[in-house]
Formats: sequence, structure tokens, C-alpha cells
Amino acid sequence: MFQVKIDRAEPTDLHEQVAAEIRRAIAEGEAGPGERLPPARDLAAVLQVNRNTVLRALRQLRDEGLLEFRRGRGITVAGTPDRGAVVAQTRELVRLARQHGYRRDDLIRIIESVD
Repeated sequence: MFQVKIDRAEPTDLHEQVAAEIRRAIAEGEAGPGERLPPARDLAAVLQVNRNTVLRALRQLRDEGLLEFRRGRGITVAGTPDRGAVVAQTRELVRLARQHGYRRDDLIRIIESVD
């Protein structure tokens, strides 16, 4: 298991610290694409935090595109921080497009025309 350190004296929320440490571990190759992470309850026990704190961090990383949750397979590393940055920017693009009245298929056509 990779090393995750949290500092309760730090003003940053615990779930943000957990997410940042997992993000760092992925960036430094301690946890590579396809690798399974320990269950949330095990991470919570090691870190001495509530399981919901760990789950919140894991969901955040899933939303960034760094982790995948699969029934029966657990939580695996999906990509790198670079991929996470692309996913975050894509989410922002989709939000902007919807705000301006574009649908998904409109956005796909726009992206394909940029290639």
C-alpha cells in the first residue's frame, strides 16, 4: 500500500488531504493504472479517519478521472493526473456548452471539427 499522510493540525479538510495524497501517489507511480486500491474501510482504519471521509476523497478522484469504481473489482487507478486535468477541463467545457444551449451531440460535432 502506498504512503498516505494527513495532518490534523492543517486547516485543509481531511478529505482534501486524503485526495491530495492519493493524487500524489498516482503521480509518483506508487499506484499505477489498473492497480487496485485498498478498501475504503482499510484506508480509514490506517489513517484513523471516518470511512465517509475516505469515500468522499475517493469520489472526488473518481470525478477527476483518476479512479474507477467497479462492482466486484473494487476501486482501481484509471489514469494519471494529466488525464484527470483533461477530464476536469472537459467537465467545464460541457458545463459551458450546456449553459449556452448546446447539446451533447452539438458539442461532439464542434470537437470533431477542431481536429
